[in-house]
Amino acid sequence: MSAWTPSDLPDLTGTTAIVTGANSGIGLATALELARHGARVTVASRDPSRGRSAVGDIQRAARGADVHYAELDLADLSSVRAFAATVDRVDLLINNAGIGMIPRGQTRDGFELQFGTNHLGHFALTGLLLPRLLAASSPRVVTVSSDAHKVGKLDFDDLGLERGYAKMSSYGRSKLANLLFALELQRRAARAGSSLVSVATHPGATATNFFTLGPLQPLLRLFLNSPEDGALPSLYAAASPDIRGGEYLGPKAKRLTPSRTATDETLARRLWEVSTELTGVRFQEFAYN
Repeated sequence: MSAWTPSDLPDLTGTTAIVTGANSGIGLATALELARHGARVTVASRDPSRGRSAVGDIQRAARGADVHYAELDLADLSSVRAFAATVDRVDLLINNAGIGMIPRGQTRDGFELQFGTNHLGHFALTGLLLPRLLAASSPRVVTVSSDAHKVGKLDFDDLGLERGYAKMSSYGRSKLANLLFALELQRRAARAGSSLVSVATHPGATATNFFTLGPLQPLLRLFLNSPEDGALPSLYAAASPDIRGGEYLGPKAKRLTPSRTATDETLARRLWEVSTELTGVRFQEFAYN
């Protein structure tokens, strides 16, 4: 699929999409192309000023685009619940927002910041929106992970990383959780006989504001993907007709192989159970007996 481009997207008129973290970078590029192809897009982000600015950018780039901003802070479960309560319809959920390579911190609910934002926030959001997703004819959930998941490890006895914190290992752990969640969501959807399709993506090393690269940043950006290239896997996963649930898509929309840990069904089920306990969000329609 190396030749696939956003121009290959089908007409998305009638599709309602939510893109988290769509105020900049990969999320903005994803939201723009979805809107350009007819989808009604919600730019969901925690910063109202930047979110509304992104809406203006999309409307200028795609005249007539049906796009609006809604506040969503994935590091605050009360914000996730408030946002979800405003959604009356969604066909396509792009779990794109993420933070990485930051000093130790906590979410408003007391979770380690990278794990709490990147995984638990999206877990809760997806579960709260599940009834609306299942009301759609062809619902999809796209969760942006990373090949950094390969360095991630989950210790359920130390989810707060009290025994030691490192920026990269924490990030890798959150991306492993994203991938475990996306694959488990597909297994549960299939078991329930649902038409919902869950796909995970890896955007590749992309020149966004996500990482601070120091004084070498201008030079290093020459070797990184553009946000538009980084959005390709998510766009392909979101709307291409040949997507199968449970796939993991990377740069140039190529199919990738997750790590063995990421495909561990026992680990995924344990993570699901722990995430349910921590967030208080239950996927009633996809619960195992």
